Amino acid sequence: MSKSNLLMITTLGLIFTIAESMRFDLQSGHTKCISEDIMNNAVTVGKYNVVNPNEGYPLPVSHKLTVRVASPYGNNYHHRVNVDSGNFAFTAAEAGDYTTCFSAADHEPETKLAIEFEWKTGVAAKDWSKIAKKEKVEVMELELKKLLDAVKSIHEEMNYLRGREEEMQHLNQSTNSKMAGLSFLSIVVCLSVAGLQLWHLKSYFERKKLL
Repeated sequence: MSKSNLLMITTLGLIFTIAESMRFDLQSGHTKCISEDIMNNAVTVGKYNVVNPNEGYPLPVSHKLTVRVASPYGNNYHHRVNVDSGNFAFTAAEAGDYTTCFSAADHEPETKLAIEFEWKTGVAAKDWSKIAKKEKVEVMELELKKLLDAVKSIHEEMNYLRGREEEMQHLNQSTNSKMAGLSFLSIVVCLSVAGLQLWHLKSYFERKKLL
């Protein structure tokens, strides 16, 4: 394998680590949420399952989950009740923080569930094996397609982050302007109240002929 091919595959390996894979514990009667900032029109896939410590035996009811995937505006993209595994796939219609929440039913005595969860977005979410079969491309051509798609995805991500940064700057400027206006209004009110008090005090002294 040439150095250029090795470099390309290494680069692809680093890029494709964007996929988020994790394992965590969840206490019965509790909820755990995981968020991911996703661009508009980005493809997203995820899968989850409760780890069964006794393989070959069905999981008890106490080890069932309620899973909900929601958009930044609260729209449901996936909702399952009393399941021990599942998967979801969608194209994001809104940009922002998407949230996956896992809830375990309350149980006495309290139980602990081990959950494996994998969440992929963008380039990492594509099924490249299907693309290779459909388009009948060679291995190196497929790697080049992956690399090109990854570069496009990174470019789109940079533009998205730049846009989010501009939104935050505009929000900060708007907030600062409002705070400045409120501060000025507070000073005017304080000075008005102080002037009114002085006027009443002067009137009082005049009535008492102290001035």
